[in-house]
Amino acid sequence: MAKQRYCIVGIGHTPFGKNPGVSQIAHNVFAIRSALEDAGLEASDLGGVLTKAPTSTFPMLFAPKVAEALNIQPDVVGTLDQAGGSNIGLIQYAISAIEAGQAEVIAISYGDNPRTGSRASYARPRGSEGSIAGLFGAPSSYAMIARRHMHEYGTTQEGLGAVAVTHRKHASMNPNAQFRDSINMDDYMNSRWVAKPFHLLDCCPVSDGGAAYIITTEERARDMKQTPVFIEGIGQSHPSWEFWRRPKMTLSGAKRSGEMVFKAAEMKPADMDFFQIYDCFTIVPIISLENYGFVKPGEGGDFYLAGETQIGGSLPTNTSGGLLSETGMPGTQLVIEAVRQLRGLCGERQVKDCETGMVSQQGGIMTTHAAMILSNVGA
Repeated sequence: MAKQRYCIVGIGHTPFGKNPGVSQIAHNVFAIRSALEDAGLEASDLGGVLTKAPTSTFPMLFAPKVAEALNIQPDVVGTLDQAGGSNIGLIQYAISAIEAGQAEVIAISYGDNPRTGSRASYARPRGSEGSIAGLFGAPSSYAMIARRHMHEYGTTQEGLGAVAVTHRKHASMNPNAQFRDSINMDDYMNSRWVAKPFHLLDCCPVSDGGAAYIITTEERARDMKQTPVFIEGIGQSHPSWEFWRRPKMTLSGAKRSGEMVFKAAEMKPADMDFFQIYDCFTIVPIISLENYGFVKPGEGGDFYLAGETQIGGSLPTNTSGGLLSETGMPGTQLVIEAVRQLRGLCGERQVKDCETGMVSQQGGIMTTHAAMILSNVGA
C-alpha cells in the first residue's frame, strides 16, 4: 500500500460533441489548463504528464508532445494503452511515480477529435479473424455479448432500453452533455437497428472532447484551491483475450477488479453512494453491476427498470449521462463527474449527502477493466 493518501485536486474539460479545427493535442492542452486553473496551479507546477492514447490515430510519443505544447519539460511522461481502461490505470501510474519521488503533481488527460477528424479506427475489423466474421467496429462484437447475456439470463430488450433512458434522463440535467433531449422507451424501441439487439440508442456516440485531472498527495493538496477528493482504492484486471476465445463471454474484468478495489478500500458495494460506470453500449452497465456484486447475475436489467439507478434510487448511476449521452469519449469524463458529485457541484442531478462513489472503466471488447473508489471523507 502507498505510504500516504492520494487525491484529485483539479478537473477540467473541453466542450463535448463537435469541436471543428481543434487538434488532438489542443484538446488535451485545453483540458489540462482547465484542470490546473481549477486546482489553482500553473503548468510549471507539473512534474508529470500522462495521457491515454487517442483512439482515432494512436500517435507515438503523445504525452511528450502534450508536454511540449504546455511549454514544460516534466520528469514523468507516458501514454498508456488499455483503451477505455487506461484512465484509472494512469492514476495508478501517477501514484506510483509520486510514491517513488519522481514527481509531486501529475496531470492525466485524454483528448481526441474523431467526430470532426479521422474516425477510421472505429471501423476496423476486431482481431485477426474479425473481417472473416464480419466484426467491423465495436457494435457487432458487443451485440454478440448482449445476445449471449439475453440467452443465459433472460435479459430483455426493455432492460437494455432502461439503461439508455436512465442515462439520458441524467444528461438532460447536465449543461455539459452532448445529448440533453429526454427519451422514453418508445423512442428507444423506435430508433433504428445498428446490430441486433442494439438500436442506435444502445450505442454511445462518436465525440470530440478532452478531459483532465490533477493528482497529488494529501499533504500537497493542503495548499491548493479545491478541497481534495481522495482515492480510496484501485483495482485492475484485464481479460485480454479476444472475447470469442474467453471461457465465459458475459464475464468482464469487473469481477476481479471489484474484488481488488473493495479490498483496497476496505468497503463493499453497499457502501457506494453512486456509480459512474463505463457505458459504451447498454449491455456493459448491466454486466458490470452484476460482476461487481451490486446485483445477482441476470438482475442488472431489472435493477435499471425498477429505477434503482436513477437519482433518488439506491445506486444513482452515470449521473452526468455517461458515454451514452454526455459524451462518447472513452471514460475520462466519468472520473470528473465523480469528483463533481463529491464536491457537491451537480445541481439538480446532485446525489444527496454523498461521501463515497465508484468509477468503472473498460476497454476494447471487455478486453481491459479497472475500478476506483473515491471519497470526500477526511476532506
